[in-house]
Amino acid sequence: MMCLKSDPDSARKCAELLKEGKVLILPTDTVYGFSGIVGETDSLIRKIKGRAETKPFIRLIAEPEDIKNLTDDDLPEELIALWPGALTIIVNDMKNKTESVAYRCPGDPWLRSVIKMTGAPIYSTSVNRSGSPVIDNIDGIRSEFENEVALIVSDGDKKGSLPSTIVKICGGKITVVRQGSVKV
Repeated sequence: MMCLKSDPDSARKCAELLKEGKVLILPTDTVYGFSGIVGETDSLIRKIKGRAETKPFIRLIAEPEDIKNLTDDDLPEELIALWPGALTIIVNDMKNKTESVAYRCPGDPWLRSVIKMTGAPIYSTSVNRSGSPVIDNIDGIRSEFENEVALIVSDGDKKGSLPSTIVKICGGKITVVRQGSVKV
C-alpha cells in the first residue's frame, strides 16, 4: 500500500499503523527510512533489510527536549541547538547505562507529528538491503519493498540526499562518527 505524504490524513494513518506494530517506509529530512516503534519492530526491520543483530538503528524523537527523558548524559547546548535537523547524537541509555543509543529529532515537521501521534520514539534506518546502496527513488523503493511493509509514504525522489551527521558524546567530548548534511 502506498500514500502521498501530502494526503490530508497521511500522518494519522502512519501513526495508527505504527501503533499496531507495523513497519513502514517513511520520508525523512534526509533519505527514506524503514520505521517502526522502538522495542517492538527491530526484528521485523532486520528481517526485511537482512541486517545483523549487532548493528543498532537510529531512534527518532518528536521534540529536542524528549532526549532528556532518554539519557542522563549532559548534552552540549550547541548540539541541541542543531535540532530539529539531520543530526544524530549517540548517548548512553538512561535505562541500561552500558548501552549506547543514537537519537535524532528530524527537521521534517510532518515526521515529527507522526512520532508525536505514535507516542513513542520510532526507528529509522535507510531503505536498502544490508550492504547495498540506499534506494533514493520512490519507484525503486516500491518495486523492492512494497510487499514487505504495511505502507510506503511517497514524498518524491530523494536523489543526492545526504544522510544525517552522527556524533558521539563521551566524557564531554564530541566525536564525529559520520559526516552528513549537518556540519559539526
